[in-house]
Amino acid sequence: MTKTESDSRVGEDVSPAQALNAAIAGFVSDFKDFSHGVNAKLQKQDDRMNKLDRKTMMNARPALAAAAADEAPHQKAFSAYLRSGDDDALRGLELEGKALATNIAADGGYLVDPQTAETIQSTLSSTASIRSISNVVNVDATSYDVLVDHSELGAGWATETSTITETDTPQIERISIPLHELSALPKASQRLLDDSAFDIEGWLAGRIADKFARSEADAFINGDGVDKPTGLLTYPTVADDSWAWGSIGYVPSGTAGGITRADAIVDLVYALGAEYRANGTFVMNSRTAGHVRKLKDADGRFVWVDGLAVGEPARLMGYRVLIAEDMPDIADDAMGIAFGDFTAGYTVAERPDLRVLRDPFSAKPHVLFYATKRVGGAVSDFAAIKLLRFATS
Repeated sequence: MTKTESDSRVGEDVSPAQALNAAIAGFVSDFKDFSHGVNAKLQKQDDRMNKLDRKTMMNARPALAAAAADEAPHQKAFSAYLRSGDDDALRGLELEGKALATNIAADGGYLVDPQTAETIQSTLSSTASIRSISNVVNVDATSYDVLVDHSELGAGWATETSTITETDTPQIERISIPLHELSALPKASQRLLDDSAFDIEGWLAGRIADKFARSEADAFINGDGVDKPTGLLTYPTVADDSWAWGSIGYVPSGTAGGITRADAIVDLVYALGAEYRANGTFVMNSRTAGHVRKLKDADGRFVWVDGLAVGEPARLMGYRVLIAEDMPDIADDAMGIAFGDFTAGYTVAERPDLRVLRDPFSAKPHVLFYATKRVGGAVSDFAAIKLLRFATS
C-alpha cells in the first residue's frame, strides 16, 4: 500500500473505519499487481511449450496406416497369420468369452479378429437384402427354434353364477431354423501380403463381406433349404382368400404377366393384418420398381411418392420400399412383389464367429483365404408376409 494511504494526513484526524478502508484498498491494489505478474510469467511459459510442441510435430515422421496405432493381441496375431502363415501367436492366445473359446484350427480355420468381423457384419447389415429388415439372432447351437402361437385363445362372457365351459387352448408351432455353412475364397499374391503398408484386414473384410452379401441375398429369397437357408419364395403359396398356416398368401395383380392398375397395390397392403401393416415394407427388384413408379390412382396421382426431406427414402403408399435384385421380374404368374412385417415374418439365425483358413499351396503364387461362417433363415410367421402375383387370379 502507498505512504499516503497508510499515514494520517497532516492536521486531520482519521477515524478507525477510514484507516481500515485505506488498508484494504492498498492490499487489493498490491494483490492485483502480483496477480498480473504471475499471469505474465505463465503466459511466457505456455508460449515456450507451444513452440516446443510445434518443433516436435514437424520433426516427427508420419506413421504407416497399418502401424499407426497399437493393435490388440488377437489382431496382431491374426495379421501375422494372414501375411506369413505364422500361427504360433494364435495358438498361444487366450481368448475370453464363449464365442471365442475355440480359436485353434482343429475345425478348419482361425477366428477372425473382432474388429474385422464387426466390419463384415456391418456391411452385411447395410446391404440391399431382406437381412436388413428381418429379425437377426445370434446362436451358439446348430439350429434355432422359433415358437409361434398362431391360433386364437378361447374366451367368453360369463356371469357370477353361470357355469364356465372349457375354452379352446392355443396351438404352439415350432419352427426350426438349421444353420448352414457359408463360405468365401478370396485370394491375394504373397508379394502383396509382404508389403507392410497393405491393409490386409481391411482387404479381407471387404472381399468376404461382398461374397457373403450376394450369397445371402439370393438364399433368403430363393434358397431351397438344402445346405442353404429356406428362401421366402420357396414356400407354398395360395390365394389369400384360402390362406392357411404353413403357406404364404398372394393377391393377383389383375393382369396376366403384369400390373396396370394401382388397385392391386392397395389390395396387397390391406391383405396384411393390421398388427403387421404398421411395420410393413415392400420388397421388389429394380425393374419392377421402375414399372410400379408409373402407376397412378383414380385421381391421376402417383402412388409412389419421393421423400419430402433430404435423405428420406421414397415410399409406396406411405410404406418403405427395399430394392432386392434377387426378386423375380414381372412375368406370368411371377411373385414379383412382397409386402409384410419382415421383422416378425422372417428370421435370420447365425453364429457370431467367422473363421479363416490360409492356403498358400493350391493357387501359387497366390494365397487363398477360405472364410466360413454359419447362417440360416426361414419364415417364422406366415401371416406376416403377403405376395403380389402377376396374374388375373
